[in-house]
Amino acid sequence: MKNFNLLIVDDEQGQREILSGYLKKKGYAVYTAGSGEEGIRLAQRNAIDIIISDFKMPDKTGIEVLEAVKIINPEISFVMVTAFGTVENAVKAMRLGAYDYLAKPIDLDELDLLLERIIENKNLKSENQYLKQQLEERFKISSIISQSPRMEEAISLAARVAESKATVLITGENGTGKEVLAKAIHFISPRKNHAFIAVNIPALSENLMESELFGHERGAFTGADKMKKGRFELADKGTIFLDEIGDVPLPMQVKLLRVLQEQQIERVGSTETIPIDVRIIAATNQNLEKKIKDGTFREDLFYRLNIVAIKIPPLRERKEDILPLIEFFLTKYAKENNKAAFSVSKEAIDFLMKYSYPGNVRELENSIERAVVLARGNTITQHDLPLSIKGFVAEKTNELQEGTLIELVETLEKNLIVDALSKSNGNQTQAGKLLGLTERNLRYKLQKYGIKN
Repeated sequence: MKNFNLLIVDDEQGQREILSGYLKKKGYAVYTAGSGEEGIRLAQRNAIDIIISDFKMPDKTGIEVLEAVKIINPEISFVMVTAFGTVENAVKAMRLGAYDYLAKPIDLDELDLLLERIIENKNLKSENQYLKQQLEERFKISSIISQSPRMEEAISLAARVAESKATVLITGENGTGKEVLAKAIHFISPRKNHAFIAVNIPALSENLMESELFGHERGAFTGADKMKKGRFELADKGTIFLDEIGDVPLPMQVKLLRVLQEQQIERVGSTETIPIDVRIIAATNQNLEKKIKDGTFREDLFYRLNIVAIKIPPLRERKEDILPLIEFFLTKYAKENNKAAFSVSKEAIDFLMKYSYPGNVRELENSIERAVVLARGNTITQHDLPLSIKGFVAEKTNELQEGTLIELVETLEKNLIVDALSKSNGNQTQAGKLLGLTERNLRYKLQKYGIKN
């Protein structure tokens, strides 16, 4: 209790001394004031957590003290002490922001329970605030790791659009960090105190997609035994992130377009329109303009989504980011696995820099996590890396070393094929027999070398 400062405001000295002595024995730091004015001054000068104030005092009422305290610091919990039977005073105090009230004479057991509830509530609020700060820290724009000019351009654009209500379309390959950027936009926007709802479109059943997005009423379809809010309604005043928007079926695209245009939804099984205030961020790894030409994506929906377009480059095109990302993931997974700080050998760095990362940042992160878990010491070597990375680098190295030999073999093979076709007067079946190849293999070689028969 030492971390909690209590202030007792009461014009009766005996009452102050009894409560003060009792609460000090319980471990609280206790201040006392013999008047309302003195209580207000003490609240201004000290970090008070809880005030226990009498209602009736000569200079100021408890209500007046409460109103002044809420201006000084609204986080101070206020307990009003009233005479038995004056419930209307307690109700007024609660309406003005008092946490609770106690009737005279004060029951000390009741006081203990009330203070415990207040402290528990304060601790919970403090913990929630800490978690919220951690979340904001994790997803704020400045925490996105980047050194490459192209990624910096994308981050700069995201930071500028965050303050607005504009719809954003983020494009990029799988694993590039589209959702991370969407969360960063949300958590530095005016909507950061409201929900961020992420929807993975491919994971939704086509039959239930409308219900998942817009909700349904009880009895709307078989199994709908109660009303359910959809993702858009849950995201009201916040942000909804529609991941892989290119996979939305055409019939649902019409309904999404209506939501974007009118900012209102209808639950399945209802004709009532529900207004919503939702910021939409969509993402895709597909070429939506090509899908428009193919007739699988609506052009009008595309232009509604594409108000601000942000393209995240693949990791292979921003290799400047690989080393700082490695350092970040090393620290993260060493901490998660209760291991000491890690370093990476020169050879392993060489492998990691040469790799093409078809899975982008997500693949790099998984590779580093695996290496941290499996490494025998605190230095990650090339032997700790996944086979996909080691095999890729080895193959590329062999290609460089054996390039001249491969070219010679291919030239020889091409000449033998041309010679066999000449001897067989262009008969592919006969030429294949001369070469020891099936007709199918021969056709593949002809196509490979561009030999016209």
